[in-house]
Amino acid sequence: MTQTWEHGGEGVLELPSGRLVRGRGLWSPFPAGPKPDFGVYLLSKPPIPPGWDARWVRWHDFRLPDDSADALDAFKEAWRRVETERVELACWAGRGRTGTALACIAVLDGVPPAEAVAFVRRNYRRSAVETPWQRRYVAQFRGSGS
Repeated sequence: MTQTWEHGGEGVLELPSGRLVRGRGLWSPFPAGPKPDFGVYLLSKPPIPPGWDARWVRWHDFRLPDDSADALDAFKEAWRRVETERVELACWAGRGRTGTALACIAVLDGVPPAEAVAFVRRNYRRSAVETPWQRRYVAQFRGSGS
């Protein structure tokens, strides 16, 4: 049985394929509604186990992932699982790291890398992807070992 997010839900980004993924900031109150089935947490330290299947990508604030191969693997897993599960990506504020990860997942879903930041800013949060190096990371992301 497919259990994904509802269109228009808080932080929910609809990808071109119609798949729905949620981005959020861990500093904000937990959104109303169902809990995720899977989460990717983009933090400098391991998160407190959330109570659902989760994955940690070591990623310091305002920077890039410490391990690009691990990040790529996490993005691919999230993109696959988002087809039938409620998947969220989160960092502390839900902007820089989360926006960057969402933009990479949008690339996996078919958005051209050069357009992915604008896509996420238009459809998720205007302040997503905060630094020039995060924008460059997305622009160079190919989904095959970036």
